[in-house]
Amino acid sequence: MGNREALVEGAKSCLLEKGYGRTTARDIATAAGVSLAAIGYHFGSKDALLNEALRELLINEWATEVAATTTDAASTTDAGTTDAGAEGAGTGRAAARVPYEQFVGTWGQIAESLQNPRMRALWTAQFEVLSLGGSMPELVADLAKMQGEAREGLAQLFGGVGPDADLEEIQAIGSLLQAMLLGVVAQRMFDPDSAPSGDELARSLRALADRISPRA
Repeated sequence: MGNREALVEGAKSCLLEKGYGRTTARDIATAAGVSLAAIGYHFGSKDALLNEALRELLINEWATEVAATTTDAASTTDAGTTDAGAEGAGTGRAAARVPYEQFVGTWGQIAESLQNPRMRALWTAQFEVLSLGGSMPELVADLAKMQGEAREGLAQLFGGVGPDADLEEIQAIGSLLQAMLLGVVAQRMFDPDSAPSGDELARSLRALADRISPRA
């Protein structure tokens, strides 16, 4: 492992153990086993390094853990079908259920992931970063660069877009899911008994969409 990779791993450890604001450059250098000068050489600043560590934690660990066991219902068929026509209709119905199953299953995996201390610490760090935004405009600007990638990933993770979706639709749906994710995770961390399930969220979204849809 080179110095750059060691620094990212050290920053991850510090971020999860101490949080964003309390982590010093020396903490990271010590955890990585490299010199303080290496941070400036590879990343320019401690904050840039911490931001990269946060990005990798979200993409390479959190998203992977949540997506790894999300139910894939695409192969599900209705039991008891016998003729080709019925079988085709059953398969079609199963395929139509896939986005719903993926949406509900992903929320279930998110709830389960919060039982993992490492993932819970990651969410704590994210909420801390959000709280620091008002006093650290450079941090906000840096993290804003990640938002497009994050929204696209969420739209796909939750099954919110199809293969023909354009970029504008992907970003819009991803933005909605991002807002929901922050709120639901906060509920699950601080008041888990009141947090909605995936099925409840799906039903609520449908009810809301029906109510606010433009009238024909």
